[in-house]
Amino acid sequence: MSSAAPPHPVTVVGLGADGWTGLTAAARSALATAEVLIGGPRQLDLLPAGECPGERVAWPSPLRPAVPKLMAEHAGRRIAVLASGDPMFYGIGRALAQELGPHALLVHPHPSSVSYACARLGWPVEDTEVVTVVGRPVARVAAALYEGRRLLVLSAGAASPGEIAALLRERGFGPSRMRVLEQLGSEDESAYEGHADTWDRAPGDPLNVVAVECRRDPGAEAPRLGATPGLPDTAYEHDGQLTKRHVRAATLCALAPAPGELLWDIGGGSGSIGIEWMRTHPSCRAVTVERVPERAERIARNAAALGVPGLRVVTGAAPAALIGLPAPDAVFIGGGLTAPGLLDAAWAALAPGGRLVANTVTLESEAALTDRYRRHGGELVKLAVAHAVPVGGFTGWRQAMPVTQWTVTKPWPAATETREQT
Repeated sequence: MSSAAPPHPVTVVGLGADGWTGLTAAARSALATAEVLIGGPRQLDLLPAGECPGERVAWPSPLRPAVPKLMAEHAGRRIAVLASGDPMFYGIGRALAQELGPHALLVHPHPSSVSYACARLGWPVEDTEVVTVVGRPVARVAAALYEGRRLLVLSAGAASPGEIAALLRERGFGPSRMRVLEQLGSEDESAYEGHADTWDRAPGDPLNVVAVECRRDPGAEAPRLGATPGLPDTAYEHDGQLTKRHVRAATLCALAPAPGELLWDIGGGSGSIGIEWMRTHPSCRAVTVERVPERAERIARNAAALGVPGLRVVTGAAPAALIGLPAPDAVFIGGGLTAPGLLDAAWAALAPGGRLVANTVTLESEAALTDRYRRHGGELVKLAVAHAVPVGGFTGWRQAMPVTQWTVTKPWPAATETREQT
Protein backbone atom coordinates (compact mmCIF):
# COMPACT_ATOMS: atom_id res chain seq x y z
CA MET A 1 0.00 0.00 0.00
CA SER A 2 1.66 3.22 -1.15
CA SER A 3 -1.00 5.96 -1.08
CA ALA A 4 -2.73 7.60 1.87
CA ALA A 5 -6.43 6.84 2.21
CA PRO A 6 -8.56 9.54 0.51
CA PRO A 7 -10.93 11.75 2.58
CA HIS A 8 -13.92 10.22 0.79
CA PRO A 9 -14.21 6.46 0.14
CA VAL A 10 -13.51 5.57 -3.47
CA THR A 11 -16.66 3.98 -4.81
CA VAL A 12 -16.08 1.00 -7.09
CA VAL A 13 -19.09 0.02 -9.18
CA GLY A 14 -19.34 -3.22 -11.11
CA LEU A 15 -21.05 -2.91 -14.47
CA GLY A 16 -22.56 -5.64 -16.57
CA ALA A 17 -23.08 -5.62 -20.31
CA ASP A 18 -26.60 -4.31 -19.57
CA GLY A 19 -25.05 -1.08 -18.32
CA TRP A 20 -27.08 1.49 -16.38
CA THR A 21 -30.29 -0.52 -16.32
CA GLY A 22 -28.64 -3.42 -14.52
CA LEU A 23 -27.38 -1.35 -11.58
CA THR A 24 -28.89 -1.19 -8.10
CA ALA A 25 -30.30 2.09 -6.80
CA ALA A 26 -27.30 2.48 -4.48
CA ALA A 27 -24.83 2.02 -7.33
CA ARG A 28 -26.69 4.52 -9.53
CA SER A 29 -26.73 7.06 -6.73
CA ALA A 30 -22.98 6.68 -6.22
CA LEU A 31 -22.31 7.27 -9.91
CA ALA A 32 -24.74 10.19 -10.12
CA THR A 33 -23.06 12.05 -7.25
CA ALA A 34 -19.45 11.30 -8.18
CA GLU A 35 -17.28 14.23 -9.19
CA VAL A 36 -14.90 11.98 -11.12
CA LEU A 37 -15.82 8.84 -13.07
CA ILE A 38 -12.85 6.60 -13.96
CA GLY A 39 -13.15 3.57 -16.22
CA GLY A 40 -12.54 2.06 -19.62
CA PRO A 41 -14.04 3.85 -22.64
CA ARG A 42 -16.63 1.07 -23.11
CA GLN A 43 -17.71 1.29 -19.48
CA LEU A 44 -17.92 5.10 -19.51
CA ASP A 45 -20.08 4.96 -22.64
CA LEU A 46 -22.63 2.84 -20.76
CA LEU A 47 -23.42 5.70 -18.37
CA PRO A 48 -26.09 8.25 -19.41
CA ALA A 49 -24.62 11.76 -19.47
CA GLY A 50 -27.74 13.29 -17.99
CA GLU A 51 -27.64 11.00 -14.96
CA CYS A 52 -23.86 11.06 -14.40
CA PRO A 53 -22.48 14.58 -14.88
CA GLY A 54 -19.09 13.96 -13.26
CA GLU A 55 -15.79 14.42 -15.09
CA ARG A 56 -14.99 11.32 -17.14
CA VAL A 57 -11.45 9.93 -17.12
CA ALA A 58 -10.47 6.91 -19.22
CA TRP A 59 -7.84 4.53 -17.90
CA PRO A 60 -4.53 4.81 -19.76
CA SER A 61 -2.55 1.75 -20.81
CA PRO A 62 -0.89 0.10 -18.98
CA LEU A 63 -3.51 0.41 -16.28
CA ARG A 64 -1.82 -0.74 -13.06
CA PRO A 65 0.97 1.88 -12.95
CA ALA A 66 -1.64 4.63 -13.51
CA VAL A 67 -3.64 3.85 -10.36
CA PRO A 68 -1.56 5.84 -7.82
CA LYS A 69 -1.15 8.77 -10.22
CA LEU A 70 -4.88 9.12 -10.91
CA MET A 71 -5.82 8.71 -7.26
CA ALA A 72 -3.35 11.48 -6.36
CA GLU A 73 -4.54 13.79 -9.15
CA HIS A 74 -8.15 13.62 -7.94
CA ALA A 75 -7.50 13.47 -4.21
CA GLY A 76 -10.20 15.18 -2.16
CA ARG A 77 -12.92 14.64 -4.78
CA ARG A 78 -15.66 12.03 -4.82
CA ILE A 79 -14.29 9.32 -7.12
CA ALA A 80 -16.22 6.45 -8.69
CA VAL A 81 -14.31 3.73 -10.50
CA LEU A 82 -16.06 1.48 -12.99
CA ALA A 83 -15.29 -2.22 -13.26
CA SER A 84 -16.54 -5.12 -15.34
CA GLY A 85 -18.82 -7.38 -13.31
CA ASP A 86 -17.48 -8.09 -9.84
CA PRO A 87 -14.62 -5.60 -9.17
CA MET A 88 -12.95 -8.01 -6.74
CA PHE A 89 -12.85 -10.91 -9.22
CA TYR A 90 -9.88 -10.34 -11.53
CA GLY A 91 -10.89 -6.68 -11.49
CA ILE A 92 -9.61 -3.23 -10.63
CA GLY A 93 -10.79 -3.65 -7.05
CA ARG A 94 -7.65 -5.61 -6.21
CA ALA A 95 -5.30 -2.87 -7.39
CA LEU A 96 -7.27 -0.20 -5.55
CA ALA A 97 -7.30 -2.21 -2.33
CA GLN A 98 -3.54 -2.69 -2.57
CA GLU A 99 -2.97 0.99 -3.28
CA LEU A 100 -5.42 2.66 -0.88
CA GLY A 101 -6.27 -0.06 1.60
CA PRO A 102 -9.57 -1.97 1.74
CA HIS A 103 -11.12 0.44 4.25
CA ALA A 104 -10.85 3.28 1.72
CA LEU A 105 -13.16 1.53 -0.74
CA LEU A 106 -16.92 1.18 -1.06
CA VAL A 107 -17.60 -1.64 -3.51
CA HIS A 108 -20.89 -2.26 -5.34
CA PRO A 109 -20.41 -5.67 -7.01
CA HIS A 110 -22.34 -6.87 -10.04
CA PRO A 111 -22.73 -10.54 -11.05
CA SER A 112 -19.48 -11.62 -12.70
CA SER A 113 -19.27 -13.10 -16.17
CA VAL A 114 -18.48 -16.41 -14.44
CA SER A 115 -21.79 -16.30 -12.55
CA TYR A 116 -23.68 -15.50 -15.73
CA ALA A 117 -21.89 -18.21 -17.71
CA CYS A 118 -22.48 -20.91 -15.10
CA ALA A 119 -26.14 -19.89 -14.92
CA ARG A 120 -26.49 -20.27 -18.71
CA LEU A 121 -24.60 -23.57 -18.81
CA GLY A 122 -26.08 -25.14 -15.68
CA TRP A 123 -22.60 -25.62 -14.22
CA PRO A 124 -22.03 -25.38 -10.45
CA VAL A 125 -19.70 -22.44 -9.91
CA GLU A 126 -17.73 -24.23 -7.20
CA ASP A 127 -16.94 -27.13 -9.55
CA THR A 128 -15.84 -24.93 -12.44
CA GLU A 129 -12.20 -23.95 -12.96
CA VAL A 130 -11.64 -20.34 -14.04
CA VAL A 131 -8.60 -19.22 -16.01
CA THR A 132 -8.06 -15.68 -17.23
CA VAL A 133 -6.03 -14.75 -20.30
CA VAL A 134 -6.76 -11.04 -19.93
CA GLY A 135 -3.29 -9.50 -20.03
CA ARG A 136 -1.79 -12.98 -19.64
CA PRO A 137 -0.52 -15.63 -22.07
CA VAL A 138 -3.09 -18.10 -23.38
CA ALA A 139 -0.55 -20.83 -22.48
CA ARG A 140 -1.86 -20.57 -18.88
CA VAL A 141 -4.86 -22.64 -19.96
CA ALA A 142 -2.63 -25.70 -20.46
CA ALA A 143 -2.13 -26.18 -16.72
CA ALA A 144 -5.88 -26.68 -16.23
CA LEU A 145 -6.42 -29.34 -18.90
CA TYR A 146 -7.61 -32.65 -17.45
CA GLU A 147 -10.03 -35.20 -18.85
CA GLY A 148 -13.61 -34.35 -17.91
CA ARG A 149 -12.73 -30.97 -16.36
CA ARG A 150 -14.94 -27.95 -17.01
CA LEU A 151 -13.18 -24.64 -17.61
CA LEU A 152 -14.30 -21.07 -18.05
CA VAL A 153 -11.68 -18.93 -19.79
CA LEU A 154 -12.01 -15.16 -19.42
CA SER A 155 -11.09 -13.93 -22.89
CA ALA A 156 -8.76 -11.09 -23.77
CA GLY A 157 -10.72 -10.25 -26.90
CA ALA A 158 -12.30 -11.51 -30.09
CA ALA A 159 -9.26 -13.61 -31.02
CA SER A 160 -9.17 -15.59 -27.76
CA PRO A 161 -11.57 -18.43 -28.74
CA GLY A 162 -9.46 -19.30 -31.78
CA GLU A 163 -6.25 -19.15 -29.75
CA ILE A 164 -7.76 -21.40 -27.09
CA ALA A 165 -8.89 -23.90 -29.73
CA ALA A 166 -5.37 -24.00 -31.19
CA LEU A 167 -3.87 -24.62 -27.74
CA LEU A 168 -6.34 -27.44 -27.06
CA ARG A 169 -5.36 -29.14 -30.31
CA GLU A 170 -1.64 -28.76 -29.58
CA ARG A 171 -2.04 -30.24 -26.09
CA GLY A 172 -4.01 -33.27 -27.26
CA PHE A 173 -7.45 -31.97 -26.26
CA GLY A 174 -8.89 -31.49 -29.75
CA PRO A 175 -12.17 -33.35 -28.98
CA SER A 176 -13.02 -30.78 -26.27
CA ARG A 177 -16.37 -29.02 -26.65
CA MET A 178 -16.15 -25.23 -26.71
CA ARG A 179 -18.94 -22.75 -26.18
CA VAL A 180 -18.41 -19.02 -26.61
CA LEU A 181 -20.80 -16.80 -24.65
CA GLU A 182 -20.85 -13.19 -25.80
CA GLN A 183 -22.22 -10.03 -24.19
CA LEU A 184 -23.47 -11.95 -21.15
CA GLY A 185 -26.36 -10.17 -19.42
CA SER A 186 -27.10 -7.74 -22.24
CA GLU A 187 -29.91 -7.64 -24.79
CA ASP A 188 -27.35 -8.68 -27.41
CA GLU A 189 -26.30 -11.83 -25.56
CA SER A 190 -25.46 -14.71 -27.88
CA ALA A 191 -23.62 -18.04 -27.89
CA TYR A 192 -22.14 -20.49 -30.36
CA GLU A 193 -20.25 -23.74 -30.00
CA GLY A 194 -18.03 -26.33 -31.65
CA HIS A 195 -15.09 -28.60 -31.00
CA ALA A 196 -11.47 -27.51 -30.79
CA ASP A 197 -10.24 -29.92 -33.47
CA THR A 198 -12.64 -28.50 -36.08
CA TRP A 199 -12.87 -24.91 -34.84
CA ASP A 200 -13.04 -22.50 -37.77
CA ARG A 201 -15.19 -19.66 -36.45
CA ALA A 202 -14.18 -16.13 -37.35
CA PRO A 203 -13.53 -13.78 -34.40
CA GLY A 204 -16.78 -12.47 -32.94
CA ASP A 205 -17.58 -10.05 -30.12
CA PRO A 206 -14.56 -9.07 -28.01
CA LEU A 207 -16.66 -9.33 -24.81
CA ASN A 208 -16.82 -13.10 -24.42
CA VAL A 209 -16.21 -16.03 -22.11
CA VAL A 210 -15.14 -19.46 -23.43
CA ALA A 211 -16.54 -22.58 -21.78
CA VAL A 212 -14.49 -25.74 -22.32
CA GLU A 213 -15.50 -29.31 -21.54
CA CYS A 214 -12.12 -31.02 -21.62
CA ARG A 215 -11.84 -34.22 -23.63
CA ARG A 216 -8.45 -35.74 -24.31
CA ASP A 217 -7.70 -37.43 -27.61
CA PRO A 218 -6.79 -41.05 -26.74
CA GLY A 219 -4.34 -41.09 -29.64
CA ALA A 220 -2.63 -37.84 -28.74
CA GLU A 221 1.16 -37.80 -28.94
CA ALA A 222 1.41 -35.50 -25.93
CA PRO A 223 1.75 -37.55 -22.72
CA ARG A 224 -1.08 -37.60 -20.20
CA LEU A 225 -0.24 -35.21 -17.36
CA GLY A 226 -1.39 -35.71 -13.78
CA ALA A 227 -2.10 -33.14 -11.10
CA THR A 228 0.80 -34.16 -8.83
CA PRO A 229 4.57 -33.66 -9.22
CA GLY A 230 6.42 -36.30 -11.17
CA LEU A 231 5.29 -35.60 -14.74
CA PRO A 232 6.58 -38.00 -17.41
CA ASP A 233 10.11 -37.19 -18.55
CA THR A 234 8.74 -37.09 -22.11
CA ALA A 235 6.72 -34.00 -21.18
CA TYR A 236 9.97 -32.01 -21.24
CA GLU A 237 12.25 -30.87 -24.02
CA HIS A 238 15.76 -31.47 -22.67
CA ASP A 239 19.38 -32.23 -23.50
CA GLY A 240 19.83 -34.78 -20.73
CA GLN A 241 19.96 -32.16 -17.96
CA LEU A 242 16.66 -33.17 -16.37
CA THR A 243 15.77 -34.20 -12.83
CA LYS A 244 14.19 -37.56 -13.61
CA ARG A 245 10.58 -38.30 -12.77
CA HIS A 246 10.88 -40.29 -9.53
CA VAL A 247 13.61 -38.11 -8.04
CA ARG A 248 11.65 -35.02 -9.12
CA ALA A 249 8.56 -36.22 -7.27
CA ALA A 250 10.62 -36.83 -4.12
CA THR A 251 12.27 -33.42 -4.48
CA LEU A 252 8.96 -31.56 -4.76
CA CYS A 253 7.71 -33.48 -1.73
CA ALA A 254 10.75 -32.27 0.22
CA LEU A 255 10.31 -28.69 -0.99
CA ALA A 256 6.65 -28.78 0.18
CA PRO A 257 5.20 -25.93 -1.93
CA ALA A 258 2.31 -23.95 -0.47
CA PRO A 259 0.04 -21.35 -2.14
CA GLY A 260 1.72 -18.01 -2.75
CA GLU A 261 5.25 -19.19 -2.04
CA LEU A 262 8.33 -18.36 -4.13
CA LEU A 263 10.98 -20.90 -5.14
CA TRP A 264 14.52 -20.33 -6.34
CA ASP A 265 15.42 -23.19 -8.72
CA ILE A 266 19.21 -22.91 -9.08
CA GLY A 267 20.78 -24.82 -11.93
CA GLY A 268 17.51 -25.09 -13.82
CA GLY A 269 18.57 -27.56 -16.53
CA SER A 270 15.20 -28.11 -18.20
CA GLY A 271 13.21 -26.20 -15.59
CA SER A 272 11.29 -29.22 -14.31
CA ILE A 273 11.48 -28.38 -10.59
CA GLY A 274 10.37 -24.76 -11.00
CA ILE A 275 7.65 -25.77 -13.45
CA GLU A 276 6.15 -28.46 -11.25
CA TRP A 277 6.40 -26.19 -8.20
CA MET A 278 4.23 -23.64 -10.04
CA ARG A 279 1.78 -26.29 -11.24
CA THR A 280 0.92 -27.24 -7.65
CA HIS A 281 -1.13 -24.03 -7.21
CA PRO A 282 -1.88 -21.04 -9.47
CA SER A 283 -0.41 -18.60 -6.93
CA CYS A 284 2.94 -20.42 -6.58
CA ARG A 285 5.86 -18.51 -8.10
CA ALA A 286 9.33 -19.56 -9.16
CA VAL A 287 12.60 -18.11 -10.44
CA THR A 288 14.86 -20.48 -12.35
CA VAL A 289 18.55 -19.61 -12.62
CA GLU A 290 20.45 -21.24 -15.49
CA ARG A 291 23.91 -20.25 -16.73
CA VAL A 292 23.64 -21.77 -20.24
CA PRO A 293 21.59 -19.52 -22.58
CA GLU A 294 20.33 -22.41 -24.74
CA ARG A 295 19.01 -24.18 -21.66
CA ALA A 296 17.43 -20.98 -20.37
CA GLU A 297 15.51 -20.67 -23.65
CA ARG A 298 14.49 -24.31 -23.40
CA ILE A 299 13.19 -23.76 -19.87
CA ALA A 300 10.95 -20.95 -21.09
CA ARG A 301 9.54 -23.20 -23.83
CA ASN A 302 8.88 -26.01 -21.35
CA ALA A 303 7.15 -23.61 -18.96
CA ALA A 304 4.82 -22.35 -21.70
CA ALA A 305 4.06 -25.86 -22.92
CA LEU A 306 3.16 -27.04 -19.42
CA GLY A 307 0.92 -24.10 -18.58
CA VAL A 308 3.14 -21.92 -16.37
CA PRO A 309 4.49 -19.22 -18.71
CA GLY A 310 4.91 -16.95 -15.68
CA LEU A 311 8.06 -18.85 -14.62
CA ARG A 312 10.85 -16.29 -14.44
CA VAL A 313 14.07 -17.44 -16.09
CA VAL A 314 17.34 -15.72 -15.13
CA THR A 315 20.32 -16.46 -17.35
CA GLY A 316 23.54 -16.37 -15.39
CA ALA A 317 25.78 -18.25 -12.99
CA ALA A 318 24.93 -18.47 -9.31
CA PRO A 319 25.65 -17.04 -6.82
CA ALA A 320 26.16 -13.79 -8.74
CA ALA A 321 22.86 -14.24 -10.62
CA LEU A 322 20.97 -14.39 -7.31
CA ILE A 323 21.71 -10.77 -6.43
CA GLY A 324 18.56 -8.66 -6.48
CA LEU A 325 16.10 -11.54 -6.69
CA PRO A 326 13.06 -11.43 -4.38
CA ALA A 327 13.58 -13.40 -1.17
CA PRO A 328 12.55 -17.06 -1.55
CA ASP A 329 10.41 -19.26 0.66
CA ALA A 330 12.31 -22.30 -0.59
CA VAL A 331 15.48 -22.98 -2.55
CA PHE A 332 16.35 -25.95 -4.73
CA ILE A 333 19.91 -26.45 -5.91
CA GLY A 334 20.21 -28.96 -8.69
CA GLY A 335 23.63 -28.00 -10.01
CA GLY A 336 26.74 -25.98 -9.20
CA LEU A 337 26.97 -27.01 -5.55
CA THR A 338 30.75 -26.67 -5.57
CA ALA A 339 30.60 -23.08 -6.88
CA PRO A 340 32.27 -20.86 -4.24
CA GLY A 341 29.70 -19.12 -2.05
CA LEU A 342 26.60 -20.71 -3.57
CA LEU A 343 25.40 -22.65 -0.54
CA ASP A 344 26.17 -19.70 1.75
CA ALA A 345 24.23 -17.29 -0.49
CA ALA A 346 21.22 -19.60 -0.70
CA TRP A 347 21.19 -20.16 3.06
CA ALA A 348 21.50 -16.43 3.77
CA ALA A 349 18.61 -15.61 1.42
CA LEU A 350 16.19 -17.85 3.30
CA ALA A 351 14.14 -16.42 6.14
CA PRO A 352 13.60 -18.58 9.25
CA GLY A 353 11.24 -21.39 8.35
CA GLY A 354 12.44 -21.45 4.74
CA ARG A 355 13.40 -24.77 3.15
CA LEU A 356 16.48 -25.73 1.19
CA VAL A 357 16.78 -28.91 -0.85
CA ALA A 358 19.92 -29.85 -2.77
CA ASN A 359 20.51 -32.87 -5.03
CA THR A 360 23.79 -34.24 -6.34
CA VAL A 361 25.28 -37.33 -7.97
CA THR A 362 28.97 -36.44 -7.52
CA LEU A 363 31.24 -37.28 -4.60
CA GLU A 364 32.62 -33.75 -4.43
CA SER A 365 29.18 -32.18 -4.05
CA GLU A 366 28.11 -34.95 -1.69
CA ALA A 367 31.00 -34.02 0.57
CA ALA A 368 29.79 -30.42 0.63
CA LEU A 369 26.26 -31.53 1.53
CA THR A 370 27.56 -33.86 4.24
CA ASP A 371 29.46 -30.96 5.78
CA ARG A 372 26.34 -28.78 5.76
CA TYR A 373 24.29 -31.60 7.23
CA ARG A 374 26.71 -31.78 10.18
CA ARG A 375 26.50 -28.00 10.68
CA HIS A 376 22.80 -27.36 10.13
CA GLY A 377 21.09 -30.71 10.58
CA GLY A 378 18.11 -31.56 8.42
CA GLU A 379 17.84 -34.84 6.56
CA LEU A 380 20.40 -36.50 4.33
CA VAL A 381 19.08 -39.31 2.15
CA LYS A 382 20.21 -41.42 -0.81
CA LEU A 383 17.63 -41.87 -3.56
CA ALA A 384 18.14 -44.90 -5.80
CA VAL A 385 15.90 -45.91 -8.70
CA ALA A 386 16.21 -48.95 -10.93
CA HIS A 387 14.29 -49.69 -14.12
CA ALA A 388 13.42 -53.07 -15.57
CA VAL A 389 15.16 -53.60 -18.94
CA PRO A 390 15.60 -56.52 -21.35
CA VAL A 391 18.58 -58.76 -20.62
CA GLY A 392 18.80 -61.09 -23.57
CA GLY A 393 15.53 -63.00 -23.49
CA PHE A 394 14.93 -62.10 -19.86
CA THR A 395 14.44 -58.98 -17.77
CA GLY A 396 16.82 -57.36 -15.28
CA TRP A 397 17.32 -54.19 -13.33
CA ARG A 398 19.33 -51.23 -14.57
CA GLN A 399 20.34 -48.91 -11.73
CA ALA A 400 20.25 -45.18 -12.33
CA MET A 401 22.93 -43.03 -10.69
CA PRO A 402 21.99 -42.64 -7.01
CA VAL A 403 21.11 -39.12 -5.90
CA THR A 404 22.19 -37.68 -2.56
CA GLN A 405 19.59 -35.24 -1.26
CA TRP A 406 19.93 -32.82 1.65
CA THR A 407 16.75 -31.25 3.01
CA VAL A 408 16.81 -28.66 5.78
CA THR A 409 14.54 -26.00 7.28
CA LYS A 410 16.21 -22.82 8.47
CA PRO A 411 15.60 -22.56 12.21
CA TRP A 412 13.94 -19.67 14.02
CA PRO A 413 16.12 -17.68 16.42
CA ALA A 414 16.09 -18.99 19.98
CA ALA A 415 13.70 -17.24 22.35
CA THR A 416 16.59 -15.74 24.33
CA GLU A 417 18.12 -14.31 21.17
CA THR A 418 14.77 -12.83 20.18
CA ARG A 419 14.42 -11.12 23.55
CA GLU A 420 17.95 -9.70 23.33
CA GLN A 421 17.26 -8.29 19.87
CA THR A 422 14.10 -6.56 21.07
